Amino acid sequence: MINPTRLWARLMELGEIGKQAGGGVTRFSFTEEERKAKALVSSYMAEAGMTVREDAVGNLIGRKEGRQQDAPAVLMGSHIDTVPNGGMFDGALGVLAGIEVVQTMSEQGISHDHPIEVIAFTDEEGSRFGFGMIGSRAIAGTLTDTDLEQRDENGMTIAQAMKESGLHPELIVDAAKDPAAVKAYVELHIEQGRVLENQALAIGAVSGIAGPLWMKWTITGEAGHAGATPMNLRKDPLMAASEIMQFIEAEAKIYPNLVATIGQISVKPGGVNVIPSEAIFTLDLRDIDEELRRKAEEKMVAYAQQVCRDRGVEVAFETLQRVAPVPCSEIIQRTIEAACHKLGMTYFSLPSGAGHDGMQFKDFCPIGMIFVRSQDGISHNPAEWSSREDCGEGTELLYETVLSLVDEM
Repeated sequence: MINPTRLWARLMELGEIGKQAGGGVTRFSFTEEERKAKALVSSYMAEAGMTVREDAVGNLIGRKEGRQQDAPAVLMGSHIDTVPNGGMFDGALGVLAGIEVVQTMSEQGISHDHPIEVIAFTDEEGSRFGFGMIGSRAIAGTLTDTDLEQRDENGMTIAQAMKESGLHPELIVDAAKDPAAVKAYVELHIEQGRVLENQALAIGAVSGIAGPLWMKWTITGEAGHAGATPMNLRKDPLMAASEIMQFIEAEAKIYPNLVATIGQISVKPGGVNVIPSEAIFTLDLRDIDEELRRKAEEKMVAYAQQVCRDRGVEVAFETLQRVAPVPCSEIIQRTIEAACHKLGMTYFSLPSGAGHDGMQFKDFCPIGMIFVRSQDGISHNPAEWSSREDCGEGTELLYETVLSLVDEM
């Protein structure tokens, strides 16, 4: 069995780095806080019996060799960077759980065929540069020099920040792994939602990672005097937007896993006594089924066009990003299910609405994820919390899953 006391102590210790006055944690990539966190995690990896290295983009990698060193490796990991004033479990649990799995195997003298690597990926969150999953993109071989030109609020590029941290942006190709050298990637993560809590379950197996579609909707009407323009003569884009947004919410509720979020709204000219001339809002649409997401998108767009025709206003759509959903490997899901049965845990499958580093490996290797219950579904927040017992159960399930994967040739 894994050592839940050690795991919890490490979670609490790591959570002190970058801790804010209000209890949240802020650790951006390529900062002093991140360097301190990496140094601590590196010491844990060494204590677990792994060789430790940092690649060209700052991924921290601990490796435990198998009986067959040339066999493809089983990867575990997550990230240790955070959103501003975030929680101490998001990302960190996955890294520390991976280390705990390896340390338990070392302490119990368990030998295995495949090598194991635990990775703390660089900048999953994208909080500093607005461009995330830098480390996992690099390992998957999809990070480009152009990507490294993204800037933070002070105008510093990713490449410049890397150089200041002693890294080598000109060598990003060296961080890429050969897909033939990787057997699978498995990650433990907090759910960041409340599905497991509502099911009264500590853990769940992820069926797939939803792909986000981000759109900007611009509705153009006609400004006018709030007091002098009769209601039936108005071309009000904000009222059209309001009607459309209500339809978006109702439509999203029809699908089992679809979620739709209006995250930003702006109105011009913005006067209290002026009928708006323009209304702009963003839509974040996610599902693990790309075809269902496309179908919902088409219905929402068609409805918007009809509403705008009826109201005498114009609508334009801009796609900001369109990311394909990523299904989890059926083989790994079955392995997790078998481990649940062995441990006497209830097997429960659920999708991930949030993005994770494993998305970058969709064309690279089989991926799997295990979720741990989040208290009240809160994440990216100082109140983010998963109990010691749940973290231990999730790590125990990860341990049994990895034991199976490292001995299956």
